[in-house]
Amino acid sequence: MSQPPTAITLKRTLNLSSLVIFGLAYLTPLIVLGIFGVIAAETDGASSSAYLIALVAMLFTANSYGRMASAYPEAGSAYTYVRRTIGGRIGFLVGWATMLDYLFLPMVIWLIGGSYLQAQFPGIPMPVWILGFIVLTTALNIIGIKVADRVNLILMSFQILVIVFFVALAFAEVARTDGAAGLISTSPFVGEDFGLTGITAGAAIAAYSFLGFDAVTTLTEETIEPKKTVPKAIMLIALIGGGIFVLVSYAVQLVHPGGVFENSDAAAFEIAVRIGGAFFGAVFLAALVVAQFTSGIAAQAAGSRLLFAMGRDGVLPKRIFGVLNRRFHTPLFSILAIALVGVIAIFMDVATSTSFINFGAFIAFTMVNLSVIVFWAKRRKAGEHLNVFLYLLCPIIGVLVILFLLVQLDIHAITLGSIWVAVGVIILAVVTRGFRHQPPSLAVTE
Repeated sequence: MSQPPTAITLKRTLNLSSLVIFGLAYLTPLIVLGIFGVIAAETDGASSSAYLIALVAMLFTANSYGRMASAYPEAGSAYTYVRRTIGGRIGFLVGWATMLDYLFLPMVIWLIGGSYLQAQFPGIPMPVWILGFIVLTTALNIIGIKVADRVNLILMSFQILVIVFFVALAFAEVARTDGAAGLISTSPFVGEDFGLTGITAGAAIAAYSFLGFDAVTTLTEETIEPKKTVPKAIMLIALIGGGIFVLVSYAVQLVHPGGVFENSDAAAFEIAVRIGGAFFGAVFLAALVVAQFTSGIAAQAAGSRLLFAMGRDGVLPKRIFGVLNRRFHTPLFSILAIALVGVIAIFMDVATSTSFINFGAFIAFTMVNLSVIVFWAKRRKAGEHLNVFLYLLCPIIGVLVILFLLVQLDIHAITLGSIWVAVGVIILAVVTRGFRHQPPSLAVTE
């Protein structure tokens, strides 16, 4: 990352299957069980509808990411697409909003892991588990440990295996108590009291599970025939991931109708013990903790590299964030900054924290959809006629759906997110000397 992009030549070795596996691994499929209780409580038992709405919303946005990835086959994702189509200043703000994911995603990961461990070991306070995650993950990232792609694939396979067993045991439990007829029900879609407000609010939280479907756009420069491969991969990741989320939430909601739990933050563990006994409960907990731990390592590493890049570019204090540790050659202060942000998890719950993360993602999603519309208008003015459905109608629907989900977020998340964007505007004003110059480039893809 210390080299300018022009000094780096990336080898194109990734095919469609490689991108899909990477995207699904980034999604962390087991997260659907990690936040199941929160969504079921928000929707009053209609979690499957929440995931279905979120899936539809993501498909429209996935189309827009695919259009932009085809038009600009380079790394950069939302930031690059907005910068290339709308302008550098707006692109800077989109990059700043995207930082919410990078900086606060580790916090949410550690919070979810701590919630489940605290439910299993109630005698140990939650802050102990959260701080344990932070200290261990931070130490590993400072040393510079790298999780190989093969290990990630193995861990993802373990997650999928646990999910398969979870769904099978859930269906078996329903068949045992209600017979085969009990396997077909509208309850997971309508809940105890079909309320559209609760379902859409749940969909806004459920979108957290989809974060990362667009991550394959950061591998564009390493992909074979990226103009064709990347758009296909994005759609497949969203469809496969969404299918898993709807199926799993359906099966689990059949076992536990409604949204009342003793502890909604760790509801899936209680259900795991109910359908599979203490042993399967332990296996599920181990799988979830492993998934959260490995995700936390990757998320903290990515966030720290972003801070380092911004420090190197002079957006953040260069003497603090733009330097590497001499012994380990890692961005020490940037890693510690992510760790400090993670401590906030002690004072938050899963619902509010996931909503906060989604605020930044929804801003990025909205702007990518708008980028496609602007791209279509520019090409049309130049005499090129693009597909109106893919380049205009779908992005318009995508904007409307994402904005609708945005306003359904927790009011605290909207407030905090708005403050974050306001800070970004102030920083932009400073680094551009009153918006008179173009802002520095942000390396938001590492």
